[in-house]
Amino acid sequence: MDLIAFGIDFILHIDQYLQAFVRDYGNWVYALLFLIVFVETGLVVMPFLPGDSLLFVVGALSAVGDMHLGTALGLMWVAAILGDQLNFSIGRYFGPKVFGWEQSRWFNREHFDKAHAFYERYGGITIVLARFMPFIRTFAPFVAGVAEMSRMGFTVYNVLGATLWVGGVGAAGYFFGNLPWVKANLELLIWGLILIPGVIAIVGAMRAKSSPEPKA
Repeated sequence: MDLIAFGIDFILHIDQYLQAFVRDYGNWVYALLFLIVFVETGLVVMPFLPGDSLLFVVGALSAVGDMHLGTALGLMWVAAILGDQLNFSIGRYFGPKVFGWEQSRWFNREHFDKAHAFYERYGGITIVLARFMPFIRTFAPFVAGVAEMSRMGFTVYNVLGATLWVGGVGAAGYFFGNLPWVKANLELLIWGLILIPGVIAIVGAMRAKSSPEPKA
């Protein structure tokens, strides 16, 4: 199985992989959860890691005793905040130079442009909304840094977004993740968590790009 195929399989069957990891490595699963969330939110070159599906599955596994809900969600909440802060700092460092970057193996120009258009339309609240949008979630703090948003303002939105995202999606998994219908259709649900927010983000970005520039 090549790397791409493994990545897709990991995302779609993340419940099975996490259960196996807990069985083989026990509490090291909390370090793994922290690392995944921190890297996905903190490094603009890693937007493909699971986010929503990971939180949902962690909630579901915690409900049956495979993990401790407070520990898991607490560490992922800290990772989400620190990751966005790092991403924001990277954006502030590179600043306007980013607009000259071309598509490459390490930088997805299309995803950056969509996130930037979304940010231009919705401003700081994008940091909160983007938490629930794959790919945009990774690029939004980077874009906020490029746009030189104030550190204090960003931090407020960052903490609020992380709290709603980790707490909301994790709680949904805890209360609904083990329902028979959900368990039988988990793969479809994961696809929905990926595609539906992605479509919303694309539509928002397209509208932002097509909106007339405000008059001075």
